[in-house]
Amino acid sequence: MAISSRTIAEKVVIRAVSMDEDGVRSLSRHARARVLVPAILRPVCATAVLVSAYFLLPFTTVDNLRTVSLVVGGLAVVCAVYVWQIRRVLRAEYPVAQAVEALAVTVGVYLVAYATTYFLLSQSGPDNFSEVLTRLDALYFTLTVFSTVGFGDIVASTETARAVVSAQLIGNLILISLGIRVLTASVRWRRKPGIARDSAAP
Repeated sequence: MAISSRTIAEKVVIRAVSMDEDGVRSLSRHARARVLVPAILRPVCATAVLVSAYFLLPFTTVDNLRTVSLVVGGLAVVCAVYVWQIRRVLRAEYPVAQAVEALAVTVGVYLVAYATTYFLLSQSGPDNFSEVLTRLDALYFTLTVFSTVGFGDIVASTETARAVVSAQLIGNLILISLGIRVLTASVRWRRKPGIARDSAAP
């Protein structure tokens, strides 16, 4: 079954609504803006910085021996960012807003990491894909794999490239299913009576 970005958004919205939106709706308009605006701007700015670095940093090649290290290292960074975001959710005054922000930041890091891997693979071995990928092509291919659209205009042609694509497909399932569940569990734990008081205590 295809998993689209719309499906992800729907899941996040359903989780947020089912948790009474942290009581954000009961806040005044000004107080609500102070909660929601940073929760939107931070992941947008973080993603903008990541994408800018992706297009501007002077990296061009990687050999096949380093491909596994690159994938493992990228996934380690994604996991570190995710764990850090979970800790922020567990300490947040408005955990649902923080959870949505955490998911957005983690997905941004995840996509840029894979786009970088695909670009380097293509530059180091033109036969890895059906065509040589530019940075934009690699980001586009990453998004099609993430959304499982599969236009077929760019195809992994070697075992190395297909292994990396397979790793991303597995990562997609883990990030979407397990990732959202863990964030949801973190929000519920944070909102238990007494947890907020204990967390706020010096």
